[in-house]
Amino acid sequence: METLELVLDTGGGSISDLTSELRRFCAGRRDGLVNAFCPHATAALVLMEAGAGSDQDLLDWLRTHLPRDDRYRHRHGPAGHGADHLLPALFGSSVTIPVLGGEPLLGTWQSLLLLDTNLENNRRAVRLSFLPAS
Repeated sequence: METLELVLDTGGGSISDLTSELRRFCAGRRDGLVNAFCPHATAALVLMEAGAGSDQDLLDWLRTHLPRDDRYRHRHGPAGHGADHLLPALFGSSVTIPVLGGEPLLGTWQSLLLLDTNLENNRRAVRLSFLPAS
């Protein structure tokens, strides 16, 4: 298995498009699977359209459905930080994508996105791992 760790500064409350990094990582490899894993308790990975308003729609949805107030039992940090801890439970910490001839088989409008609503931790890691077909 081949692996690469991406480290990024997200600024919190943001969506980062990792599709170009995913494509670069897969380039030159043969058929197999690529897994993207985010080892954080307050960030998530999703496959969805980006750049056509959907990413902003998702941030708006998160603000509505995971409000930043004091309703959460998880109370360390600023008001609403408990919502950050619900994010990976709702969206997941990893995605696996088939790779054919070095190209991740994403749908026409799919992008690999990192969701980060945590305003306190802006440094994030995402590990890409390639498992070749036998």
